Amino acid sequence: MTVSREVELEGHIIDSGMMQACFGIIMDMGGSFQVEEFEIGRQKTEESYARLVVEGDDHDHLQSIVHELHQNGVNPSDPNDVRLEPAPADQVVPTDFYSTTNHPTDVRVEGEWIPVENIEMDCAVTVEFTEDGPRATTDVLNAIAEGDLVVTGDSGIRVKPPERPRGREGAFGFMQGGVSSERPSETTIANIAEAIEETEREGGDILAVCGPALIHSGAREDMARLVREGYIDMLSIGNGFAVHDLERDIYGTSLGMDTESLDHPREGHKHHIYTISEIIRAGGIEAAVENGVVESGVMYECVENDVPYVIAGSIRDDGPLPDTITDAVEAQNAIREQAHRADLVLMLSTLLHSVAVGNCLPSTTRTVCVDINPATVTQLLDRGSAQAAGMVTDIGTFVPILAEHLFDER
Repeated sequence: MTVSREVELEGHIIDSGMMQACFGIIMDMGGSFQVEEFEIGRQKTEESYARLVVEGDDHDHLQSIVHELHQNGVNPSDPNDVRLEPAPADQVVPTDFYSTTNHPTDVRVEGEWIPVENIEMDCAVTVEFTEDGPRATTDVLNAIAEGDLVVTGDSGIRVKPPERPRGREGAFGFMQGGVSSERPSETTIANIAEAIEETEREGGDILAVCGPALIHSGAREDMARLVREGYIDMLSIGNGFAVHDLERDIYGTSLGMDTESLDHPREGHKHHIYTISEIIRAGGIEAAVENGVVESGVMYECVENDVPYVIAGSIRDDGPLPDTITDAVEAQNAIREQAHRADLVLMLSTLLHSVAVGNCLPSTTRTVCVDINPATVTQLLDRGSAQAAGMVTDIGTFVPILAEHLFDER
């Protein structure tokens, strides 16, 4: 005997492919459906609406289908209030807690829908009742405290995946084309420059996530100028990027190589560890800049122009630098704070660090990813982002051309 549940979709469900995707989910999972109501938006700006009855073999089968549909923006047509259960202990959530997506999410509390703050994927949702009414927030598991009211199950939760209506205008309209190494690079970089300019004009914050290859490839000076000219509002990096940037200033090399002549000076392989020693001796990056130990580069411009940076450590790090956050949870929280502030994120030739930042981003944050490896770009952009652009190219080519476009526009 089959069981059924009535669900609904609304918004730009045709242009975005949401309706087709949902039909596919139901059939792939062995269910069936009946379209009870379908209203099509007749203009580009008009939204559509569909109401379906979804059927499964039994309650568990139906629930698994509805759960998968829910992650893709399909919601019950007769929603109940969200189910809340207290956390039994610090860092312990109730079984069947709701695990978030990176899409904007609302929860229904006392008959009213309220937005979940600071949404990101793979977290829990807690609800607090205040004098101003209920408040829903996203919490990582290690932030859960005993007694916190945690959302469980799927009832009373509304997920809103990004929509892609036709006729999108503005500088970010190009960020829908997927990843290609054959698309004209000059045009794409010009579009990215325009998107950066628009973000700046709107008072948004731009976060750059950079890997050491940016320094090795000779793009250091252009990146430093982007920071100096105000195009970068935050920097998220690893210990390696900072060390090689500082090494370039102190010894003229990056990982022992002269990035201009490509020569390897005698004993150049020692330069990176000597650099770390000099920064430790100075008391940190800021002190090294203030004392004249460091006089140029990306880190120098960050200090001089009050651009905040997060240096997240890893098990591979030499030294590390005094400014490197070696506690993984502390580093994750620092990255999360930057990610929640960002309106546009530039992921520049660093897979692991970009994944860490990407895990903290809502799907509404505009994202640009550049890497020489197509698989890296695909992996970083395939996260359900509303607006994302990818380029498969050498970072040493991309950054100078981007800088040229931006500085020519001024």
